[in-house]
Amino acid sequence: MSEGLSRLLAEEGGAISDVRRMSGGASKEQFLFIYDGPRGREQLVLRMDPLEGLLETCRRREAQVLRAMRDVVPVPEVLYVDADGSALGLPGLVTSFVSGVAKPPQAAASVSGLRTDFDEGWRALLAPAFMDNLIRIHGFDFRSADLPDFAVPDADPLQPALRQVNWWALAWRDDVVDAFPIMAIAEGWMRENLPACNEPVLVHGDYRTGNYLFDPEDGRVTAVLDWELAHIGDFHEDLAWNLQPIFANKGEDGRERISGLFTREDFLEGYERHSGRVIDPKTLHFYNVLNAWKCAVIDLSSCLTAARDGNNHQDVLLSWLATSAHMVLDHLAELLAEDIH
Repeated sequence: MSEGLSRLLAEEGGAISDVRRMSGGASKEQFLFIYDGPRGREQLVLRMDPLEGLLETCRRREAQVLRAMRDVVPVPEVLYVDADGSALGLPGLVTSFVSGVAKPPQAAASVSGLRTDFDEGWRALLAPAFMDNLIRIHGFDFRSADLPDFAVPDADPLQPALRQVNWWALAWRDDVVDAFPIMAIAEGWMRENLPACNEPVLVHGDYRTGNYLFDPEDGRVTAVLDWELAHIGDFHEDLAWNLQPIFANKGEDGRERISGLFTREDFLEGYERHSGRVIDPKTLHFYNVLNAWKCAVIDLSSCLTAARDGNNHQDVLLSWLATSAHMVLDHLAELLAEDIH
């Protein structure tokens, strides 16, 4: 890593030291390092593709959207990009280091974002910022931004939904380990029930607890992270992603909460009230199905192949994540049954 970073930053000069791996990062490898460069001595973050991960995405696109978001929501600053991996060996990008935590200090140990436990005090601090940042992302004028590698849907209102079905269907067929009939049933249902989207927005694609950092002292959100799935699409997609049971948690009162922060009703009603957008129940149901299916695609294909072939630094975690697919498939079956009945 030190040699790769030296090649990447050769034109800048300076010295690299104290390179060490960060914990977490099931889809990308992440390293902290010290750089004595043109801006002085600073701690930076390298985010780089593994040989194979649970998601195959583009660092150039991720850098573009991070730069576009700098004045919209808190994000790390992109400093250097190796889009083709010519310096690092695999594609990567270097950003500023942002301090913060992804879960309360007293929360039980768990995979980041999966059933994170927030008490009433933390919910009061984090829920408003969570909602505000989501609305800011969806309200961003992507057409005036410098996003050359982001495809903008044309006049066909079904295109945003169809693109997502096509993308994840391809991912499934590329990496599938074992056939699951419900996956084919769900894909067929989605192709027959594509919802129209007449006002596309910038979709984060993985907006949930676990993908933002906050100050452990005052709860201030310091960064929204993991933009690798960002695309132009339907705002219902980000809402439905948060409705997946795997990201929910029951509070001290026994009520299930979206990303550990909201009841389903409060989340959806709050989004409508603060954004001015109207949620269409049928469209939300479609994206609920899509996101359950997408979770299953990740868990049952890419996770397993990367772990099986020893091509990921988190092979044990990826194997464990694959077991969550059964919860996801159960949710998918319930959603499809709702439509049948």
